[in-house]
Amino acid sequence: MFGILLSAFNAVIGWVFRTLIVKFVVAFAVFYLVQLMAENLIDLLPGVDGLNSAFGGVAPTVWWYLDAFEIAAGIQMVIAAYVTRFLIRRIPVIG
Repeated sequence: MFGILLSAFNAVIGWVFRTLIVKFVVAFAVFYLVQLMAENLIDLLPGVDGLNSAFGGVAPTVWWYLDAFEIAAGIQMVIAAYVTRFLIRRIPVIG
């Protein structure tokens, strides 16, 4: 009986080390690489002076609607999602 339990325990431990830990290490490496690429890309982007001057002429009533619908947060999320999708597709194993 003890041999059966020991065999089952060894099978479970082997599965954990073969699949779970390997997948965790790969996922962590991909996350770290994407984070490094994103930081480098952000440094290469131009400043926001042109956008500030462009949005300076927007009427206050339009700004109220933009703030009410949280357009600023939505635009940031969409841009972050597009950048992440772009970077993930550049990874040879995943993309």
